[in-house]
Amino acid sequence: MSNFIDSAVDFLSNGFTRATAWQVFIFTMVVTHITIASVTIFLHRCQAHRALELHAIPSHFFRLWLWMTTGQVTKEWAAVHRKHHAKCETEEDPHSPVTRGIKKVLFEGAELYRAESKNLETIQKYGHGTPDDWIERNLYTRFSWQGVALMLIIDFLLFGVIGVTVWAVQMLWIPVTAAGIINGIGHYWGYRNYECSDAATNIVPWGILIGGEELHNNHHTFGTSAKLSSKWYEFDIGWGYIRILETIGLAKVKKVAPRPKFSKEKMLVDVETLQAVITNRYDVMAKYAKSLKKEWSEEFQQLREKAQLEKSFLKSAKKALQREPGKLEATQLQTLRELFDHSSALKTMHDMRVELNAIWERSSATREQLVAQLQDWCARAEASGIKALEEFSLRLRTYA
Repeated sequence: MSNFIDSAVDFLSNGFTRATAWQVFIFTMVVTHITIASVTIFLHRCQAHRALELHAIPSHFFRLWLWMTTGQVTKEWAAVHRKHHAKCETEEDPHSPVTRGIKKVLFEGAELYRAESKNLETIQKYGHGTPDDWIERNLYTRFSWQGVALMLIIDFLLFGVIGVTVWAVQMLWIPVTAAGIINGIGHYWGYRNYECSDAATNIVPWGILIGGEELHNNHHTFGTSAKLSSKWYEFDIGWGYIRILETIGLAKVKKVAPRPKFSKEKMLVDVETLQAVITNRYDVMAKYAKSLKKEWSEEFQQLREKAQLEKSFLKSAKKALQREPGKLEATQLQTLRELFDHSSALKTMHDMRVELNAIWERSSATREQLVAQLQDWCARAEASGIKALEEFSLRLRTYA
């Protein structure tokens, strides 16, 4: 009897594996990372955005794994995420910190997702094209919670009582990292490579812990790209996994963000230039923003000393100047008007930014008219006497 009790106690303490604390920790990190990889590769890039196609082997593995570790239904996840992109930063956005507050999204992101997943209109409108086979209808969707219960049993058998803690970490991993951090901080704090139409930011340049989703500004700029990294110093581990799958024939990449090409010998603005500028408009405007910052640095001392503008005003003016013109609030517009009274160079750069942005928004203009507008824009930029603007225009001519 005592031997039975000792065996039972030993099993409760160590499970079948008798793993050490470090082994349990490593196991937990590995399985949570597999879950993150499943979300970013299968749910996000493959299902929600159709950026790649997956072979049946990894596709079924990801579906099974997500059923056991998240209980998420593919159609619901894809629908909620597509609506987020379609209605981003508006009242209809299921989880925007801009409209709901950072605390709400950061700490209650999973609850916001669950609430929206019950909206039948959202599922019907945005959930098309997701798996609808027998196993999806009769197991993954019908018995979504039984998968996580099975995972609890497996963790308990492997590690004993501590396995319950492992399971709890697994269950919290996606609600905290994806629903909370990415949907919250990823629209609130970080750096921006591109002035996309919403508040998305890159949290850090190395997307490892959350599978590459940390590069959220890049993703919202190029929503259908299978690769989330953009700059040479950025790293997207999810893209690394996709390339491995593609190399062994288990995935096919359909879309990646366009990479600008340049021809230094080509200085004539023509149809090819226009097409290249429109295709790479986010890169164009990112470079323009850098030119604007450069001119701000040139003007700052004059504004501070000669115009005697207060430091707090200059801080607000700099923030307004960097913001996309179409998203400026009334107070920011007033700040810029006051700033431009003291700097004609900054006013010129702001106005020409608006003009440049309008070139790819004028759908009614013919191709010849747009080429003429771009030629005129470059000519005026290079004759402006503003060095930063002139250098930008010369670079713009080389897009090919």
